[in-house]
Amino acid sequence: MAVVDATRTVAASHLVMTPFSTSWASVSPHTLERFEQFIQTKASPMVWDPVVVTILNQPGFAVFAVLAFLLYAIGHKPRSRSRRAIAGQ
Repeated sequence: MAVVDATRTVAASHLVMTPFSTSWASVSPHTLERFEQFIQTKASPMVWDPVVVTILNQPGFAVFAVLAFLLYAIGHKPRSRSRRAIAGQ
């Protein structure tokens, strides 16, 4: 998504950032509709409008960058104290 936005920015000679919802709708509009229905029925319509719509309106590359960081943080194993002590010597 970042490459597409960078290419469009160069072509248009001004900053272009495509919202995540636009990218998703262009690739698979049916899954976006099903996702909306799922959130509104399983969670609440109140969750859809302020929370999910805000996320969908962010640039796609930013959404995936945050998601990648969160998944990295969840899966990262901190080094043990003994390894840090050895690495510091």
